[in-house]
Amino acid sequence: MKFCSPRSGWWIILLFLVILTDGFQSVKAQSDTTSVDSLKKQIKLLVQDQHYRKAAQAYDFLGRLYHRHYGYNKYTIDSYFSSLKYYSLVGDSLGYYNQYLVIGDYYTQDSFMQAYAKQYLKKAQQYFEQTQNMPKVIECRLGFDNIAQHVEPMPPSLKTHLRETERLCIEYKQPYSRAYALNLLANAYSRAKQPDSAYYFASRSLIISNRLKVNWLIALNHFYLGLVEQFRNHSLAAIEAYQKSYDLSKAENSLGMMRELSRHTADSYSRMGDYKNAYEWSLRMLDFTVQFYASEQTKSIRLQELDSQIKTLAVEKQLVEEQSRNQNVINSVLFVGLIISILSVFALVYLRRQQKLIDHQHTVIAQQQIRDLELKSLRAMIEGQEGERSRIARDLHDGLGIQLSRIKLFIEAHQKELPSSVREPLTQFLDEACTETRLISNDLRPYALSTFGLIPALEDLVQKLNLVNKTNMILDHYGEIPALGDEASVMIYRVVQELLNNALKHAHAQVVMVQLMVNAETTLISVDDNGVGADFDNLLSKGNGIANIKSRIAYLGGHVMWQGEIGKGTSVMISLPMQKLQKAEEVS
Repeated sequence: MKFCSPRSGWWIILLFLVILTDGFQSVKAQSDTTSVDSLKKQIKLLVQDQHYRKAAQAYDFLGRLYHRHYGYNKYTIDSYFSSLKYYSLVGDSLGYYNQYLVIGDYYTQDSFMQAYAKQYLKKAQQYFEQTQNMPKVIECRLGFDNIAQHVEPMPPSLKTHLRETERLCIEYKQPYSRAYALNLLANAYSRAKQPDSAYYFASRSLIISNRLKVNWLIALNHFYLGLVEQFRNHSLAAIEAYQKSYDLSKAENSLGMMRELSRHTADSYSRMGDYKNAYEWSLRMLDFTVQFYASEQTKSIRLQELDSQIKTLAVEKQLVEEQSRNQNVINSVLFVGLIISILSVFALVYLRRQQKLIDHQHTVIAQQQIRDLELKSLRAMIEGQEGERSRIARDLHDGLGIQLSRIKLFIEAHQKELPSSVREPLTQFLDEACTETRLISNDLRPYALSTFGLIPALEDLVQKLNLVNKTNMILDHYGEIPALGDEASVMIYRVVQELLNNALKHAHAQVVMVQLMVNAETTLISVDDNGVGADFDNLLSKGNGIANIKSRIAYLGGHVMWQGEIGKGTSVMISLPMQKLQKAEEVS
């Protein structure tokens, strides 16, 4: 029997007591008193003492603690995967597949991870159905229903499936899952434009959620009640429900929920004619969207699954290499044993060469798959960013922009009825709002880029920056630039835009020169300024802007080089192979 070290004894006793009271999930008071750092130290001690089951439970608790602190984040998913690892080490199938369920549920928060969420939920459901663990089967069913509610059009069987799930919740006495099933039913009827049924199920779910004190579920129910009130044209009541949901979502750090609430609150204010508040909530929605989709935390989660696949391929490669080494040992023994036979020696050499060729082919295939996965992950991240920017730009232009224009036309038509002390400031405020909306929309998805191409879009960008900044910006291009598709044009435009913004923010230059030189093989882009310069040996590893530039150029198969010296300006040179650009366009 192995005894615990003195430094970890008290913690093991505490963990034992926690397990006796249904583990970490049921001890909310401890989550309020145990800091992340101290919990990580205790996990380290548990691993050192080989208490792997308790380490797995502690990692699960750490993941939930991270989520309460930071919302949707990569540290939580890393903790859940660590918990999965240690449950596997001790052979705890229940804990292992329950962690699959937890990871699958966590991935449903991000639309980009829906396919992976289904994979984890499916494995968990198969295990719990085999072991007849109905409470966990119910949780898996709800996970799939949560994914199905986002599908367009809504699956016809969704409401029937949810009603059956609610019946199972009653039969197996699962109030938490029942509240969630009723909440999903409220959403399903809301999407089907049946407000009375949606109100009925949201109200029932809210009663149970309040009794259980599940804040995120309470927030969701207030949100659906707000949708019902808005459907009935009760905008004030809708805004009041949205505000209750917003306050709870803010306490839970739920960026995705706050984004949706901001969008619907802006719509309610717009319907009431309160366009100032509608504009403010639209900007807030834009801010939450950028935080959720562009944050390093969220991108890291999306890349987590691809990274795990890469690691799996790396393990397979290692196994192939190990098999190859074992085969070499066997071949060596055979070679010694059959040295007297020339034919056997030749046969053995032949077999060894064949084995090495096969091993090399396996290694090449594994490396190519790793490169393909890395390329897909980068492509998914860039397409997600550009797609979200385009959607927001359309919403601003087609929604808020049109509303502001209608208000302006209405005021111009009735300007004689308004006193000049009111008319002039009101007209000025509307002009400023329209201008700012156009600037935001154009920055997210430049009109000139999609309509006229790369060079006109860059000329338009430089012209606008010259209008609002003292720095003189010059754009020159040499050679005939072939027509590029969306992907290459957008990436090059974003890179130049980022470089110009960096020059305006940090260089304090009088002149910034942008040059594009094109021939049959290469496109060269240079951005030079006569500003204060910088030490790029220390700056290249810092900042999201430089990292974004490097990733976009690498994706196009190009190279980027920074040169700068303090007090002598900055020069950035980008080289892009034309053949690679054409390949990128064919793929897209």
